[in-house]
Amino acid sequence: MQIINLLRARIEQHQPKNIVEELPEAGILVPLTREPEPQIIFTRRAQHMNTHKGQVAFPGGKYDEEDTTLVNTALRECHEEIGVHPEQVELLGPLSQVISLHGIRVSPFVGLVEPEIELKPNLDELDSIFKVPVSFFLNEEPVRRDRMTYKGLAFSVPSYDYHHQGERYEIWGLSAVVLVELMNIAFDANITIFDGEGK
Repeated sequence: MQIINLLRARIEQHQPKNIVEELPEAGILVPLTREPEPQIIFTRRAQHMNTHKGQVAFPGGKYDEEDTTLVNTALRECHEEIGVHPEQVELLGPLSQVISLHGIRVSPFVGLVEPEIELKPNLDELDSIFKVPVSFFLNEEPVRRDRMTYKGLAFSVPSYDYHHQGERYEIWGLSAVVLVELMNIAFDANITIFDGEGK
């Protein structure tokens, strides 16, 4: 599949930006389905959670010393949250690190899974799992932009509304920052995130 081969090559060639500050760490997996029209897998946090309740996120969580690497953190959390075993993921490579609003340094990793893979939400943490076609983000305009600043730099982060099976999912914040980098480097989306310019 040409688009999957292109995705592999783009992620392999990508040089992600790392954050040098010493901060608590987390790893997240950005899973895409291996098919001619790839879909991105997201989760939505359960309403009873203490943090990020009801928010859309990628599978992931805080680093545990037993993980030994942040890749292992992302894969472990993916297994715990959506039932995907590490051996079911073809790991492609990292994206740039991002600092969360809670001061956690988040390391995203892109991975491929089979389109028919069974996804089972851990209802202790999630209320749903859903997939969004890559084409949605190439064709749809953001419903709004959120202005954020970090170390004097201004960011204009897009927010997307996705409707599926009667549910509305809002993709914004840190998840949108990670999503935009993926879309830009892998699919030439040209979504600008600085200074309020672009799509």
